[in-house]
Amino acid sequence: MFGLIGDIIANRKFLWQMTKRDFRQRYLGSYLGILWAFIQPTVTVMIFWFVFQVGFKSTPVDNFPFILWLVCGMFPWFFLSESISSATNSVIESAFLVKKIVFRVELLPIVKIISALVVHMFFVAVLMLMFAAYGYAASIYNLQVVYYLFAMICLSLGLSWLTSSLTVFLRDVGQFVSMILQFGFWGTPIFWSLNMVPERFQFVLKLNPAYYLVEGYRQSFIYREWFWEHPHLTAYFWLVTAAVMILGAWCFRKLRPHFADVL
Repeated sequence: MFGLIGDIIANRKFLWQMTKRDFRQRYLGSYLGILWAFIQPTVTVMIFWFVFQVGFKSTPVDNFPFILWLVCGMFPWFFLSESISSATNSVIESAFLVKKIVFRVELLPIVKIISALVVHMFFVAVLMLMFAAYGYAASIYNLQVVYYLFAMICLSLGLSWLTSSLTVFLRDVGQFVSMILQFGFWGTPIFWSLNMVPERFQFVLKLNPAYYLVEGYRQSFIYREWFWEHPHLTAYFWLVTAAVMILGAWCFRKLRPHFADVL
């Protein structure tokens, strides 16, 4: 891990160039270009807001406007979903680097995570502006977003190492990941409250690591609670994340020597 951090610092210019190249390739040929990275999530939020706020007349959640409660859950999910789904194909998309250039292939998923991070930082700013527009002043709890963002990056990196290495040999993994993310979206309390579920079944939903991250954003902006006030959930999340990172790094290291042959 320390070696990886050193390589990230040493190759920071290369990673940034790869990130800009990723943005250009993703939106090449469209008139709005990179703006689509921000337009698509924004439209999705507006659709859900219209359906549940205007259509179903959703009431405030915990005395907070529904739209604020909703975006606190959707924005971290957008980052988590985008980083994992795009990083899953990172090795395949950069096959020319794997076959011709000697460098740490483990950095390729990080390029996709950085791309998702750039978009996410924009939405964090939008989130803070929305709270200000509704009359809620910024607080020191908002700084906790940095911690939850770091937690999301660690979880995304571990999962992307696992899925990107397996995708080289099993192309169906990408479709499987998309299906799991779709299921995870509806299975995570993003636009519905956990209190809607009977208390005896709530622990099952809390086993989902995304629950910790979504609720973390709401604790930072709405409930104003520190992450150490929930020691059991915090310990569980980091145990799962550490296991995922170890498994992902081990799998990537074992399969990496065969990438060039398969690609």
